[in-house]
Amino acid sequence: MKLQRPLLVGGVSLSFSLWLLQSLHHSMAAFGEFGMLGLLAVGTSFWLFQQKTANTAQPSTVSSPLNRETVEQAIAQTETAIAHLEIEAESYQVNAQLRQQLTPLKAELERQELRLVVTGGKGVGKTHLLQALETSWIPSQSQKISATETSALFVGTDAEETTDTAAKKAALSSDLVLFVIAGDLTDTEFKTLQELAAANQRLVLVFNKQDQYLPPERATVLEQLQQRLLDVLGAENVVAIAAAPSPVKVRQHQPDGAMREWLEPQPPQLNSLTEHLSQIVAQESQQLVWRTTWRKATSLKGEVKTVLNQVRRDRAIPVIDQYQIVAAAAAFANPVPALDLLATAAINGQLVMDLGAIYQQKFSLPQAQNAAGTLGSLMLKLGLVELSTSTIAGVLKSHVFTFVAGGAVQGVSAAYLTRIAGLSLIEYFQEQEINLETANESPFNLHKLGQTLQKVFQQNQRAAFLQSFVKQSVGRLMPEASSEKIAGSEALSS
Repeated sequence: MKLQRPLLVGGVSLSFSLWLLQSLHHSMAAFGEFGMLGLLAVGTSFWLFQQKTANTAQPSTVSSPLNRETVEQAIAQTETAIAHLEIEAESYQVNAQLRQQLTPLKAELERQELRLVVTGGKGVGKTHLLQALETSWIPSQSQKISATETSALFVGTDAEETTDTAAKKAALSSDLVLFVIAGDLTDTEFKTLQELAAANQRLVLVFNKQDQYLPPERATVLEQLQQRLLDVLGAENVVAIAAAPSPVKVRQHQPDGAMREWLEPQPPQLNSLTEHLSQIVAQESQQLVWRTTWRKATSLKGEVKTVLNQVRRDRAIPVIDQYQIVAAAAAFANPVPALDLLATAAINGQLVMDLGAIYQQKFSLPQAQNAAGTLGSLMLKLGLVELSTSTIAGVLKSHVFTFVAGGAVQGVSAAYLTRIAGLSLIEYFQEQEINLETANESPFNLHKLGQTLQKVFQQNQRAAFLQSFVKQSVGRLMPEASSEKIAGSEALSS
């Protein structure tokens, strides 16, 4: 690998220069201890400084109700994301498909027909409700309305998981969802309502089959539902109906003294629902269309970002591979731990710049150095350095080259931590917004970066992965050591 990076060359060169001075002057032994403390102090300073400038939690980007400008902005951001993908991955066939999905969104803003969906679990009366609405309420509306029913939710079998997902997707693509239940709200139903509401979906909870409860019980159940969903839907969006009431037994005395009995069908009891729906249609028709268009634009942008992240990841992984080799070689050659950290910090600083360039995250040289210091401080704070070193030492303990065991542990540990740092940066950068016009220059969110670092470390602590990684790294550090000589390493504990 040609070292044509000023930060990388400077840091590694300084590391080797200090090592040379240490070998000439025994007094430099004290520098190792001092250098370690100094680097820790610098890392702590980076940590404290970055904590002051860390991003605070951002409020939701979508307010309710929406306006046309917000929806048009969401469409424009999606178009920007697609344009960015087309620049970075010009030959991808999926680009044309994503562009085709974008085209109808602007026309969607002018749509006049409202789309209503009835959904819910099995046996709650979705079909009867839909038939009653199509028979009585929909024909009476001046607004054009189409209504459909999804397949049953919460069937509880793996075979129906795809159907369940399709039902939720159909609900999110509609303008208004009638979520039907037939009793008290289950935890699964509550979580699904929260999920739909979080996606800015307009919802009405319909408590069906109220005729099966005694009047006092009906009022109690309805009140409990309204109270539980007060912060999710609002109490006014919880209504009680009976789409297909049970027939009532009628007895009639005949003139001859005989008694005649029969079951009298009852009309649907939908007044509370239809009145509420009429109010929604009259007051929120345009808002409903805007919400649906915004969800489609946001969903499409998510698809684009997934593809773009994969393209960038494919470019970033080879960069990490190169830098972990450099980090391993620098640490293996330097017997002084403080100098290992100095070289590793320089390498990680250059890694931040190179990965930032791939993910359109612009960093100056001081910012990259600060970021590398932040990563090092987080690794020390989370105990990842000590844990990884002890784990790797366990893998290498049966290695026959005992005279280089210490250097091998340092070299492999440096490579491993460099890889963890690189993968953490990838995960962190993937969550950032796509910006085609200018590269982002926002400071690191330390809390989020720490969470990402810990998650990536845990994902890469699997025994099989570490065994393979150690073998590969030792093979590069000591080509004369065949893979068979370290194949007997003991299995790692999880």
